[in-house]
Amino acid sequence: MKLSKRLETIASFIPEGSKVADIGTDHGYIPIHLVQEGKATHAIAMDVRTGPLCRAQSHIAEAGLSDMIEVRLSDGLLKLEKDEADCVVIAGMGGELMIHILEEGRHLWDHIPNWVLSPQSELQKMRRFLLEQAFFIEQETMIKEDGKYYVVMRAVRKELHNNHDGREISYRYGKSLLESKDPVLTEYLKKEEIQLEEILKGLLKGESESAEKRMRELKTELSWNKEAQDAMR
Repeated sequence: MKLSKRLETIASFIPEGSKVADIGTDHGYIPIHLVQEGKATHAIAMDVRTGPLCRAQSHIAEAGLSDMIEVRLSDGLLKLEKDEADCVVIAGMGGELMIHILEEGRHLWDHIPNWVLSPQSELQKMRRFLLEQAFFIEQETMIKEDGKYYVVMRAVRKELHNNHDGREISYRYGKSLLESKDPVLTEYLKKEEIQLEEILKGLLKGESESAEKRMRELKTELSWNKEAQDAMR
């Protein structure tokens, strides 16, 4: 099965021989790909909605993998048992929702070695949450597909390991991405800087209290952006 660049990157973060639970599976593409490539020995495609599950079930049957990929209706991680997976994938949703799903599945944290996450928003909240809950971001990358930027990370539980330097830019943009001078992040930062400056210019004419507040926020965001760009030079 040919995956999109984003899904292919997510699949590449999953360790060989994993038992995978794909949360919010939608079409079931990741479990199908992983089993077809021999990277997963078994997979559970999970979703809170019946529509996506029906689509996933149909695609799984077409691929002849119904005996290796189970389809399960579940609100996040609630219907996943401790010994059923050693890698969880959560992707294609906002960071706030992903944090909620992780919190609801707290009982699984120490039983599942690998967590592959790809939040579509609130990245700084996600990174901060992981650090506060003793997760270590072992692998992280940024990709660009169809004009949009995506981050994929693999987190593991390491109680005694702090992989963060406490800087706001590390929460916003990713410590390892900054340190590796990730070329896609470099491009993203330049684009973000232009966008922030354009919005700021548009607000300069406004004299309302809300406009002034937004201007202060934008200036702070610009300072973080420039600090990140300086760190990557």
